[in-house]
Amino acid sequence: MAKVDYKKQFKSLYLPKKQPEIMAVPPLRFAMLDGQGDPNGEVFAEAVAALYSFSYAVKMSYKSTAVPDGYYDYIVFPLEGVWDLVDTAKTSADKSNYAYTMMIRQPDFLTAELAARFITEVKKKKPNAWLDQIRLEDYDEGSCCQMLHLGSYDDEPASFARMEAFCSEHGYRRSDKTHREIYLSDPRRTETAKLKTVLRFKVKAD
Repeated sequence: MAKVDYKKQFKSLYLPKKQPEIMAVPPLRFAMLDGQGDPNGEVFAEAVAALYSFSYAVKMSYKSTAVPDGYYDYIVFPLEGVWDLVDTAKTSADKSNYAYTMMIRQPDFLTAELAARFITEVKKKKPNAWLDQIRLEDYDEGSCCQMLHLGSYDDEPASFARMEAFCSEHGYRRSDKTHREIYLSDPRRTETAKLKTVLRFKVKAD
């Protein structure tokens, strides 16, 4: 079987248009963990590091003595996050008030039993307190509005405004205030103006 490449097999989910669009997102399996606070801080960085360590352990498990049943080669999926506010009375300008669920999509062959095995293995090689908080879960978004945002994360409100206007014009409304971001660029290696981020929120038909 050819390597599963999300940029080719799942283009509609990970390489959307630069204009808003409505689409149905199927249930997908993720390694997930929850946190609060400023995403520019050390705590957030440690949480993300735990997700990546786990995800690459799953990816490289074909080299282990116990290769998972049904293993297939694939490219590790990008980091994603569902964002909310701890105190909804405050604005999103206060980044210390953020609540988040960070996640990385996992291959279909990964079971809860295997996930526990990989967490144990990673803890021995790369200890990280966040590893014990990782859970494997199927996440079902359903109907969503999404678009590709180019540039700074701080400029995302303008793209969300475009998305909400698009929904209103096409008979949809945003169903809650949380939103998803899929990070296609590494901010440590990419110019701010060239950052690519998928923005998405759940919608309902009016």
